[in-house]
Amino acid sequence: MSTSVSFNASTGELIFNNKYSRTGKGKSIIASLNDYCVIDTETTGYSPLCDNIIEIAALKFREGKLVDTFSAFVKPDDFEENLPYLEEDIIERTGITDEMLSTANNTKTVLSKFMDFIGNDILVGHSINFDINFLYDSMEQYFNTHLSNNFVDTLRIARRLLPNMPSHRLPDLVEHYNCERLTFHRSLPDAQMTSECYLKLIEDVINLHGSIEEFGKLFKPKPHKSVRTSAKDISASSDDFDVSHPLYGKVCVFTGTLEQMIRKDAMQIVANLGGQNADNVTRKTNYLIMGNNDYCKSIKDGKSRKQKKAEKLKSEGYDIEVIPENVFFDMIIDN
Repeated sequence: MSTSVSFNASTGELIFNNKYSRTGKGKSIIASLNDYCVIDTETTGYSPLCDNIIEIAALKFREGKLVDTFSAFVKPDDFEENLPYLEEDIIERTGITDEMLSTANNTKTVLSKFMDFIGNDILVGHSINFDINFLYDSMEQYFNTHLSNNFVDTLRIARRLLPNMPSHRLPDLVEHYNCERLTFHRSLPDAQMTSECYLKLIEDVINLHGSIEEFGKLFKPKPHKSVRTSAKDISASSDDFDVSHPLYGKVCVFTGTLEQMIRKDAMQIVANLGGQNADNVTRKTNYLIMGNNDYCKSIKDGKSRKQKKAEKLKSEGYDIEVIPENVFFDMIIDN
């Protein structure tokens, strides 16, 4: 993967250019902002291709002060009255219920209002690539347009700024900076806590590194050793893992042809992040990463054997997620 970093002296922004980004997608930057929107979404899963947004929130700041708030539940298009929709783990994690969604506006209506609210603002969020990709794909689906707002990821900043923290989840940052602890995994409280953490992070960046530009020198692509594709032959290049990374300790399996990187390099990155590669889908698999199956002549119905098995295991309640290639690359972009 190729990532370049540039500095805009007039705006004080570090700009990260990733050649695998969606067309027209905004750039990931690091900047001390006065005018911006902090955003957060709650969804039914990890993949923008398969899952849906169920809640969105945004906080608008002008001259560093909160001036407006947006918060809304979202009723997905496939929601049906009187039929169970949300899985138990989502209800337990977020506290959002089918009843809450039943009276909400549909996705297109909420998205239209949300986009009017954020306008062209730079967006700030924790692990914001996740939110951006859901919003980007939804905007493309409903309005045939791109979400082109640049964005700041507080998770990305925290990992480089606070390397000795064992975890960089939002709850850990809230505790580290002694911020007000609100309800986690709800869009509006998460956005509120993220906004406070963002200010603390930028303050530390300036105090510890002198400037945004100096801090940006920490963001250098790491070379990844090419190895054989077989999972058993791949090992991590070091044992210095970020245990907060979503792939740490997770069993990953690839299927199909990756279009953005050869598979052996992708598997090496998984290992370097503390994940475990496997050649076959089992009950221990956590992620099945989907490449392009068009080149596989043995596939008759568009699904590989690995995908079919993963979907069966997920339906039986096992902790496995089927994610497209672009989601995988967003997960590893900092590494």
